[in-house]
Amino acid sequence: MHFLYFDAGLGAMLIQAIVAVVAGVVLFSKNAMYKIKAIFGLHKNTSDEDVFDDIDIDDSQIEKPSKDDK
Repeated sequence: MHFLYFDAGLGAMLIQAIVAVVAGVVLFSKNAMYKIKAIFGLHKNTSDEDVFDDIDIDDSQIEKPSKDDK
């Protein structure tokens, strides 16, 4: 009989490979689903303007330092 020897380095390498495969499958499937939804017109069209609509910052506050900043 021949027994295989697994040391800690090999175990860590196998776990890292499994995690990498799972992450690759998840990212690939998200990208594929986005493309499929885009073909059928089911995805939500977001632009840069839509993302920052809820942020209300007055430009005058940014350009002028307050008295407390000195």
